[in-house]
Amino acid sequence: MSLAQLYYIYDPMCSWCWGFAPAWAALKAGLPEGVSAERLLGGLAPDSDVPMAPALQRQIQQTWRLIEQRLGTPFNHDFWEVCLPKRSTYPACRAVIAARFWEAEEAMIKAIQEGYYLRALNPSEAATLVQFAHELGLPAEAFAERLYAEQTELRLQEEIEQCQEWGIHGFPSLVLKYRGKLMPVTVDYQNPSAMIREIRQLLGWNA
Repeated sequence: MSLAQLYYIYDPMCSWCWGFAPAWAALKAGLPEGVSAERLLGGLAPDSDVPMAPALQRQIQQTWRLIEQRLGTPFNHDFWEVCLPKRSTYPACRAVIAARFWEAEEAMIKAIQEGYYLRALNPSEAATLVQFAHELGLPAEAFAERLYAEQTELRLQEEIEQCQEWGIHGFPSLVLKYRGKLMPVTVDYQNPSAMIREIRQLLGWNA
């Protein structure tokens, strides 16, 4: 039984979340006994079929290069040449929720991030998300139905609203819940042990 919960608020198409992925994996593995790791989808950008404005494309490309320089995170910049970028991450968020039915949430997150950032594929497109499901061995037709299901949309909105209630608007973010109290945890992209120490301090579990 977990005594405390560490919530990771993210979006599968958030480039800083891609940069944080190794640190998040190490943080989860090193959490003190009694602390569970939970994910919440923050929802970075609502549905849109409108091509991304050139200025925003340039801004995001600059962010990718900044993350590369600071963290050494790999990016495939061919994406901006071979895909039609859209400011739309909700479809990818729904794909993560749909994958939970087959207990494949983590695998879907990895597929979306690697597909987007390494393979120059576009997770804003439903066909791309169904392709990921197929590659993961999930039934493509059933997955496509769940992707558009009302229950999936409701769950996404619930998670987004929860994040907003907590005052979370930037990703990635970490929130520790203990005895009904919510405490922010500093996101450290390169030092998971620092985050673990901070969590122990917030819990008063230094002994």
